[in-house]
Amino acid sequence: MGRSIRMIWLPIFLLLLVEHGIGVKSASNYLIGLGSYDITGPAADVNMMGYANTDQVASGVHFRLRARAFIVAEPQGNRVVFVNLDACMASQLVTIKVLERLKARYGDLYTENNVAISGIHTHAGPGGYLQYVVYIVTSLGFVRQSFDALVDGIEQTIIQAHDNLRPGSIYVNKGEILDAGVNRSPSAYLNNPAGERSNYKYDVDKEMTLLKFVDDQWGPVGSFNWFATHGTSMSRTNSLISGDNKGAAARFMEDWFDLNSSGNTSSEVSKINKTRRRVSNIIPIVEDNHHELLEIATSYAPSPGKLTTRFLSLARRVRSALRQADRPRFVSAFCQSNCGDVSPNVLGAFCTDTGLPCDFNHSTCGGKNELCYGRGPGYPDEFESTRIIGERQLKKAVELYEAASEKLNGKIDYRHTYVDFSKLNVTIPKEGGGTDAVKTCPAAMGFAFAAGTTDGPGAFDFKQGDDKGNAFWRLVRNLLKTPGKEQVDCQAPKPILLDTGEMKQPYDWAPSILPVQILRIGQLVILSVPGEFTTMAGRRLRDAVKKVLISGRSKEFGNNVHVVIAGLTNTYSQYVTTFEEYQIQRYEGASTLYGPHTLSAYIQEFTKLATALISGQSVTSGPQPPDLLNKQIGLLPPVVIDTTPIGVKFGDVSSDVAQNATFKRGDNVTVVFWSACPRNDLMTEGTFALVEILKGKDSWEPVYDDDDFCLRFIWSRPSKLSSRSQATIEWLVPQTTASGVYRVRHFGASKSLVGTIKHFTGSSSAFVVA
Repeated sequence: MGRSIRMIWLPIFLLLLVEHGIGVKSASNYLIGLGSYDITGPAADVNMMGYANTDQVASGVHFRLRARAFIVAEPQGNRVVFVNLDACMASQLVTIKVLERLKARYGDLYTENNVAISGIHTHAGPGGYLQYVVYIVTSLGFVRQSFDALVDGIEQTIIQAHDNLRPGSIYVNKGEILDAGVNRSPSAYLNNPAGERSNYKYDVDKEMTLLKFVDDQWGPVGSFNWFATHGTSMSRTNSLISGDNKGAAARFMEDWFDLNSSGNTSSEVSKINKTRRRVSNIIPIVEDNHHELLEIATSYAPSPGKLTTRFLSLARRVRSALRQADRPRFVSAFCQSNCGDVSPNVLGAFCTDTGLPCDFNHSTCGGKNELCYGRGPGYPDEFESTRIIGERQLKKAVELYEAASEKLNGKIDYRHTYVDFSKLNVTIPKEGGGTDAVKTCPAAMGFAFAAGTTDGPGAFDFKQGDDKGNAFWRLVRNLLKTPGKEQVDCQAPKPILLDTGEMKQPYDWAPSILPVQILRIGQLVILSVPGEFTTMAGRRLRDAVKKVLISGRSKEFGNNVHVVIAGLTNTYSQYVTTFEEYQIQRYEGASTLYGPHTLSAYIQEFTKLATALISGQSVTSGPQPPDLLNKQIGLLPPVVIDTTPIGVKFGDVSSDVAQNATFKRGDNVTVVFWSACPRNDLMTEGTFALVEILKGKDSWEPVYDDDDFCLRFIWSRPSKLSSRSQATIEWLVPQTTASGVYRVRHFGASKSLVGTIKHFTGSSSAFVVA
């Protein structure tokens, strides 16, 4: 009997040894650490980056922007850092300055070789943080406050991730999202070879690749995923800072995890939809007590504006109040991929005057591009479209997260080099065999660049699909720079509108030297690309790199290698199309800076890196990109002074809720406060707006802040030069909101004529939600 018991327990004991690593194999093969930090820039006066619309100037917050990072390290070996930004794109100058700070703090632990900084491509974040002229014209040049918010936030995010490094495991999973992106340039896509197109079911990539991070002690601590769709659910007329659909999805998933961290992690849609606040977990729902609540609410008049400290805004922030101090906070990032021709406006593009579909080849309406707009699934409500596309990504991410079972195993490694794309010799295969030698060109933008896209059309008489240009705009162009014959021939059939690569005054208008980088985590390979690859361009790059990896002599990968493209990473150089798409000269082709062979150049350079990666060879660092910080010119006027009317204090209520007001779920609560310019203090890791619920007799509990999708902080002044301003706070009461007594609160900071900054706060009257 005793022998039988021993025989039964022996295999169980051996299994436990394997599982827990007692002398056999560790349960975790990596150190993992995640971090997240606020990077919300100035919410007033600054032009937004993405649409290049001079009228799109920030005036409030839809929800906050964040940097999210993971570090994966071998216990005694290599490590990699990946940072995902709720920003339009990465910036070479931001990357340079972050790396300088990391070197000062950690020595050579984190360098340009193993750090990747990627943008989600929201078009609703403050601009002015890139160093090349063409990207900061509409923001009136360089905006130091935008730049500093990013550099500071990325540094803090990496510090958090570094400090959180602990033994853990990573799991990978993949799945398709069929309804979160459509091709906005199908006529260009159709110019790709029919045989190549027949290999794919769709004209955009539908696959999401997700990583699940599991700490040995704490369990799941985060997830990062890559999926291609543009951050253009919010339109070119929106003026509220927003992470768009990907930023929304990240906020929803982090809240979903917090909501279900008690153990209930059902991925049912009904559970996912509760992510937009967990009030019912804080305050018990009391039914049938409306009269009693109304009596309580009437005893709370608006709180007049009063001076306070900045710390109060940080302390009252919802996620600060709910933070679990004894464990790392769950971090979720929805990263960008080859989104170049992928629009989230999935209903298609229609003419605003007739309601009919736009012209297929040129995306025009009666010959004009200004009337052709893509429609999101929540049309005509851009906020609803943002929510829907965000939730569609969230739903798939939760599904993949819960089912993830393939564990990443193997080396941590990386390769990085800088390449001058303005004059690169490229070898391409020739039809019928052999090769041809071609070259890339100095950067230039075509006429169709000015036409914009169906996500955000341009102006004047430009149109997509223009391979000729016109005489008038050539005259205008020549006032800036006339391209030479060599450049014209090199860029053909693109008609050059702006010869940016050869424009050097007052400093470089466009990049020439670009980073190319590969990060490896076991069987996952991340291709860090400094631009927006179209669907087919991304497919060709992935396939070329995968072919190198699986055909290597070491046979480390086999066929089980996951190759993902991280778009808009480390710097920005606009678009990359296939050679065939380039011939059509839609917006993406006109914005492919380095000529028709740009994609071939990327494939050549990335396959070199992949070869070096699998063979263990080093690569040269290449020519260094310029640091143009000291040459930057900023023309945005500073805040001079904030004032209020006589007898009014900052934080006083200008327009209150109605007396004895009761709101239902789905209603919009609006309160207006006398305020000051948000540029005086970005309220980093704090909030401008807050909704509080009465708990007990006199304790107000924060339940929503300006990092919640349902709460909007809208700033305005009566005229551009006025020193007076107001803050409108709108709360769309979620369906999951508990019955109770609520109030709206505002935090801000005013500036005196001598430059003194004073923080203030004020509150509305109490009201009932029933």
